[in-house]
Amino acid sequence: MKYLITFITCANQEEAKKIANFLLKKKLAACINIIPKVESLFWWKGKIDKASELLLVVKTKKSLFKKLLIGVKILHSYSCPEIIALPIIDGNKEYLKWLNDSTR
Repeated sequence: MKYLITFITCANQEEAKKIANFLLKKKLAACINIIPKVESLFWWKGKIDKASELLLVVKTKKSLFKKLLIGVKILHSYSCPEIIALPIIDGNKEYLKWLNDSTR
């Protein structure tokens, strides 16, 4: 597994764009989709909570995940942000080459 899809929820559009631009400028991601109007329900401090959020879908390399994680945690407003990674097990070879070439 060389490539990852990383999900990051954000509190608002400004935060989502700030994180996305940071990751792209640092070449820690090749492409980021910002999905608006995500309704999240979750356990927080012993009770069920909810929030309206945006979701970043980040395409990156496994070798860059730790740097991505550190950068996002510095920029993110949440004390415990969702930053999770799933493996890309296969895909369009040209797209994966582009992903590789677009990141450091």
